[in-house]
Amino acid sequence: MTSEQNTRYFSRRELESMRFRHLGRDVLISRTTRIYEPEYVAIADHSIVDDFCVLSGNLQIGRNVHIAHGCRVTAGREGVLMDDFSGLAFGVTIFAQSDDYTGEALTNPTVPMPYRKITRASVELDRHVIIGAGSVVFPGVIFGEGSSVGACSMVTKSTDACAVYVGAPAKKMRERSRRMLQLENEYLRQAGGDAPVPAASVALQAA
Repeated sequence: MTSEQNTRYFSRRELESMRFRHLGRDVLISRTTRIYEPEYVAIADHSIVDDFCVLSGNLQIGRNVHIAHGCRVTAGREGVLMDDFSGLAFGVTIFAQSDDYTGEALTNPTVPMPYRKITRASVELDRHVIIGAGSVVFPGVIFGEGSSVGACSMVTKSTDACAVYVGAPAKKMRERSRRMLQLENEYLRQAGGDAPVPAASVALQAA
């Protein structure tokens, strides 16, 4: 770790003291990021979480995953899965749970649960999914392998594999190139590593 990284990111010893469910090799997490209940968080090799992120709940992060500045992931007990080579750009928010906004129930955590109506559903990002800056993802969305979402989008429905989505609500605009799959194989050969075990093969653990 460089001197800059020593200042900006937690040391390996500090990360191990947090008692993650799983902590891979070469993981970097900013000192300004807040992680609630790290015992429910698993992070695989070569992944980075940058400044001012807030992560909570049952979160499974694959290898070579990047979570950029200011992202918020509320995984709850249902869980959020980010498979290998996926990423969140600046300021992305992912919810695996949400209050009711129709007026049929009371909202916010100051109110006892019998008076609230909370939607809970896991969110899954397959391999090579990238979500653009400022986008919001709602409970129950499953992103197909290699799909991408443009900046400032609102994603309420699942996406097809290798497709580009934009808008609020997000709509499919065109197909996305599959060349990244070839580049992944080249990268892994250069790195001298075996093909990664997909994070999706590890069941989300209830919080």
